[in-house]
Amino acid sequence: MIDKTKKVPMPLLDPKERAASFEEVSLGYTEEEAIAEASRCLHCKHRPCVNGCPVSVQIPEFIKLISEGKYIESAEKIKETNALPSVCGRVCPQETQCEGKCVRGIKGESVAIGRLERFAADYAAKAKENAEKEKKIVSKNAKRVAVVGSGPAGLSCAGELAKRGYSVTIFEAFHKAGGVLVYGIPEFRLPKDIVQREIDELKELGVEIRTNAVVGRTFLVDDLFEMGYSAIFIGSGAGLPNFMGIDGEDLVGVYSANEFLTRVNLMKAYDENYVTPIRRSKAVAVIGGGNVAMDAARCAKRLGAENVYIVYRRSEEEMPARREEIEHAKEEGITFKLLCNPKRFIGDEKGSLVGAECVEMELGEPDASGRRRPVEKAGSEFTLDVDTAIIAVGTTPNPLIRSTTEGLDTNKYGCLVVREGSTQTTRDMVFAGGDVVTGAATVILAMGAGRDAAAEIDEALKKS
Repeated sequence: MIDKTKKVPMPLLDPKERAASFEEVSLGYTEEEAIAEASRCLHCKHRPCVNGCPVSVQIPEFIKLISEGKYIESAEKIKETNALPSVCGRVCPQETQCEGKCVRGIKGESVAIGRLERFAADYAAKAKENAEKEKKIVSKNAKRVAVVGSGPAGLSCAGELAKRGYSVTIFEAFHKAGGVLVYGIPEFRLPKDIVQREIDELKELGVEIRTNAVVGRTFLVDDLFEMGYSAIFIGSGAGLPNFMGIDGEDLVGVYSANEFLTRVNLMKAYDENYVTPIRRSKAVAVIGGGNVAMDAARCAKRLGAENVYIVYRRSEEEMPARREEIEHAKEEGITFKLLCNPKRFIGDEKGSLVGAECVEMELGEPDASGRRRPVEKAGSEFTLDVDTAIIAVGTTPNPLIRSTTEGLDTNKYGCLVVREGSTQTTRDMVFAGGDVVTGAATVILAMGAGRDAAAEIDEALKKS
C-alpha cells in the first residue's frame, strides 16, 4: 500500500561512491516508481502548481499522462511550454516554485513534479534515439533574429522563435553552447550529454549556433542589425564574479567559483584525458551558501581534497542553496562552518595560500534581504588551514555589451534595464532577459524570460 502523504524516493548513488566520482548522483525513477508518484497528484481544479511555474508547464496534464503510461505524450505536453525539460527536471528549485504550491504538500509531501518531469523527458529522449529521427518542418518567414548567449534564456528564446517561423542564430562566446548549464553546473548534477541533447533538438528546429562569437568584441550589437537581423535578444547571463575585497584574494590558490567551475565542468579538469590545469588541494574553503558554493565544494571533494569546508556567515536556515544540495553535500563529507566569515587570506613566502583567518558571527536585526544581518563576535578570530579558497558570493553581468552599445541603459548593478512587465530594453528592437537583467537567479526564471521575450519579439516583428 502506497503512503500517499510521502514522495516516492529517488534512487541515489551511494555517498561514498559518488564523492569520488562525477557520475550523476540522482538516478531517476523507474516506470513503476513514476506511475506510483504520479498517482499522488490530486488534479486540483485551481492548479496552483501551474501558477508556481515560471514557464507555465501544464503540470496536472503531464502527470496524468504518466499515470496512464503515456510517457512520450507526457513529454510532448511539457515541451509545449518548456524547451529544456530534462534540464529543468534536474536543476530547478521546484520546492519553492511548483512543488511549493502543491496542495498535496499541505498534509504531507508535495508531488515530486521535478522528478516526474525528468522521467518523462528522459523516457521520450531514449525512445527517440531508438526510432528513426523525425524531421521537424516549420514554415519559415523572411525575418531573422539574433540571440546573444546560449544559456537557459537564450536557448528558450531561440526555441520559441524557431517554432514561430523565424530564422534564429545564437551567438555564443565560448567554444561550446549551453552557457551556465555547461560551465557552471557539474556533471554529477546535470550530465552534459543531457544538455547537448536539448540543444540538438533546437538545431532540428533550424536554430543556428555560432560559437566563439563574442558580442561586444567579435560583433557589436549594431553590427548584428547591419547583418540583417530584425531583432536581438540579449541573454548573456551574469558571468562576472564578485569578490570580497579582503586581503589575500590575489594569492595563488584563491579562485572565483566561476573560474573553478569552468575549469572543472567546461574544460573537464577532472578527466585525466584533458590537460586543464587546476590546483590539487588537501584542504579547501568555499565561501558562500548558495547552489554555486555547494557545486564548488562537491567538485573539490571529487578532485581529491581531504577536507572541504563551506564557510557561510549566516546559519543553515538562511542558506539560499536547495535543501537537496545541502543534504547531498553533507552526505559526501563536506564540513559546514556556519556563522563564520573570512577576514583575510594568508599566504606563504611564495605567494601561495596557506590559510584563511576567519571570525565567528552572530545574527542581528534583519537587513534589506529580510534575513538577519550577520555581526562579528569580538575576539572570536581563528585560522582555517587551507591551500585553496573558492569565492562563491555572487556574480554580475559582464560589462562588455553595455559598454559597446550606445543607448543600452543599465542599473547600478550593471544589469540591463527593461520596461516594467516587458523584456524590451532602452534600445529599439533589442530585448533582454535572464540573469543579465535580474542578476544571478535560477535556470527556470531565465527560461521564462526567454519565452516571454520570444512572444514580444514576435508581436513587434509582425507590426514592423
